[in-house]
Amino acid sequence: MLIYKILRAAEWADLQNLGETQGAPVDVADGYIHFSTAEQARETAAKHFAGEENLMLLAYDSEQLGEAMKWEKSRNDQLFPHLYAPLRHDQALWAKPLPLGADGHEFPEGFA
Repeated sequence: MLIYKILRAAEWADLQNLGETQGAPVDVADGYIHFSTAEQARETAAKHFAGEENLMLLAYDSEQLGEAMKWEKSRNDQLFPHLYAPLRHDQALWAKPLPLGADGHEFPEGFA
């Protein structure tokens, strides 16, 4: 199953330069990398990245992340994917810009 991570420009640059990251400040504070499913990603962008520009949307295969991937209840009792390991650049299937439009973030064409 594809899962998604939204990164700010500085977080994206760190991931590219270092090959892995502990994530955003909220990820470091919580002790895991926050991901969203396709169904959750738009709400995540609106709630946690409202008005932010220069974002990147990364796709990962949850099954390839191994035992460090856990599905846990979070917002509205939904199961969210959480990674208890560093986020690795070489495991990303793709990364695409997530531009800010007049009505919020514009997800890539074909995004579910």
